[in-house]
Amino acid sequence: MDLAVGIAKQPDIYSWPGKAHPLGATVDEEGVNFSLYSKDATQVVLHLFHHRNDNEPFLSFDLDPSIHKRGHYWFVFIANIAHGQLYAFQADGPWQPKQGLRFDKEKVLIDPYSHAICFSDNYQRSRAIGAGSNMDTCMKSVVVDHQTFDWQGSQSPRHSLTDTVIYEMHVAGFTQHPNSGVKQPKRGTYAGIIDKIPYLLSLGVTAVELMPVQQFDTSDAPEGRDNYWGYSPINFFAVHADYSVANDPLVAINEFKLLVRELHKAGIEVILDVVFNHTAEGDENGPTFCFKGLQNSAYYLTNKETGEYANYSGCGNTCNANHSVLRRMIIDALHYWVTEMKVDGFRFDLASVLARDSEGNPMRQPPLLWSIDSDPILSSTKIIAEAWDAAGLYQVGSFIGDRWNEWNGKYRDDVRAFWRGDSNSVGVFASRILGSPDIYGCQHHSPHRSVNFICAHDGFTLNDLVSYNEKHNWANGEENRDGDNHNVSCNYGIEGPTEIAEIESLRHRQCKNMLATLFLSLGTPMINMGDEVRRTQQGNNNAYCQNNELSWFDWDLVGQHADLYRFVSLLSQLRSAEPTLEWNMHRSLASVLDSVEICWHGVEPQQPDWGERSHSLALTVIHPLTNDELYVVCNAYWDPLEFTIPDCDQSDWHLVIDTAADSPHDIYAVDDAPRYPQNSILVKGRSMVVMVAKTPDSP
Repeated sequence: MDLAVGIAKQPDIYSWPGKAHPLGATVDEEGVNFSLYSKDATQVVLHLFHHRNDNEPFLSFDLDPSIHKRGHYWFVFIANIAHGQLYAFQADGPWQPKQGLRFDKEKVLIDPYSHAICFSDNYQRSRAIGAGSNMDTCMKSVVVDHQTFDWQGSQSPRHSLTDTVIYEMHVAGFTQHPNSGVKQPKRGTYAGIIDKIPYLLSLGVTAVELMPVQQFDTSDAPEGRDNYWGYSPINFFAVHADYSVANDPLVAINEFKLLVRELHKAGIEVILDVVFNHTAEGDENGPTFCFKGLQNSAYYLTNKETGEYANYSGCGNTCNANHSVLRRMIIDALHYWVTEMKVDGFRFDLASVLARDSEGNPMRQPPLLWSIDSDPILSSTKIIAEAWDAAGLYQVGSFIGDRWNEWNGKYRDDVRAFWRGDSNSVGVFASRILGSPDIYGCQHHSPHRSVNFICAHDGFTLNDLVSYNEKHNWANGEENRDGDNHNVSCNYGIEGPTEIAEIESLRHRQCKNMLATLFLSLGTPMINMGDEVRRTQQGNNNAYCQNNELSWFDWDLVGQHADLYRFVSLLSQLRSAEPTLEWNMHRSLASVLDSVEICWHGVEPQQPDWGERSHSLALTVIHPLTNDELYVVCNAYWDPLEFTIPDCDQSDWHLVIDTAADSPHDIYAVDDAPRYPQNSILVKGRSMVVMVAKTPDSP
């Protein structure tokens, strides 16, 4: 096939040279300017299409490098086209995989800076096509004119991390279930979430962390399954069209903006889970959609001897994030989501990949991460790192900068281990509930550097954490090899669901124990979607390809576990209302802990047991400004223990939480907490008690 297909004779559409900046497709009153980076291409063609299923373009422009190229950029202005125009490129150049060049003039490529992408009905065949043309199955970019969207004066809530409670959710899975109460066609869409804003508010959620909404490849999954989670990006700018009511890439933009607007009106921030560490193009045997065919070496890390792709992401390829071109693209994408889509922050998937250089070595001063840390447009956003990668680089506690917050994987594991009853767990558990000073104390970090969580999308749900000893991922089609084997879980006697009341009661109590620990710990809490009502995935700890009721939020659980739902709602209120839990985020963790009077106890006051076989711990915390006092008992031992309550001068102790009690006596609002007159309390095995000191004349 000859790239120079010629210019069709259509008098209304014509071209002139255009300009290199800005990249992508930019609309003005006369037409659209296209700019594309491809340093080593020898020839580039721009194709225009009428429809997403067109097998051939209706018009093509062969770009002359003497006219349409300056430096490393190809550009052209096309008059009399506008918003909604479909387009794509072809690029010819050297095929030299060992030098990182993989040009293929047969491949039709989308624009890396596309703000919208559409798919043909035969798109799935594109993944299977090796050599040869993909013209009849290719994706197409869409020209977007960001016309004025009516934000109705809504503004970002800009909650401090002190006041933040994050709820990690899957956009479709949150309302996809037939029992969600969301009517079609809104079920499983951005619009569907809007219907559930009252539910989020009732939980005390101040920020939703959306699993990937960058356009991803749903076909990147085992045969017969979907890539449900979305960690397979095709593009960094376009919003995922499948989550719109109309399944339309242009409609999806406004639907997403509408979701952000309505969440902001409700006082809820929007954090995006962004994937910049790999793409859907996979390894050297994977498909070519965009980056491979434009300037492979600028976008991916490859072995200079074999041409094979580095795989620090565990997904087939690794983005060359500190190359100047990709680094700029990532910053441009972040700017786009903040300025045009009005999002409030980002969680960076496998962020440690972004600290690797072009040889794959970890960098002490990674340019991309420092650029994000210091960027003025991003200065008011929340930036959260998943501070590890799939190749063993683990940077929890050592991630760069002062602005970055971290998913604290050690918090997850150590809190699980303590409540499971593991030996040698008391000391690290104490550190975790105080913001992990053993990890962050010497770095002069904020008390909220640590994003605390018990469960996330990746791994067991909270219900499954207390119901299964082993993962059960057979439905994924990978013979149960996928997913983490280290879950720090326990089934308490029966693998999976049970009708044995004693086991079920213990599981329910353990859920409350870990949720209460999460909300009472220093740091920023994150809840996994549905954990507040014991959502189950039937032991599947890697449900990335399960686009079905296994992964969807089952809304019947809200009624079945109304007591746990109430428990979490009141935990949120307690966190926001109790002064003892309001920590100053503008000081270092070490200075905050130095200013707070903390006293550790065991079954007797001031006699903590830090031994290897200890399974219980108590503490009192006195607020430095108000002198409000909190008494917390955590008994992970399997039998009841009698705790002598410390004296409280001129105040009475009031029982706020007892996870062993039945609802509604398991948790109270502070103002309604009953006075506890005894000087000791019997704390049931594997349960937690929290008391607050109140003067007799206080409310």
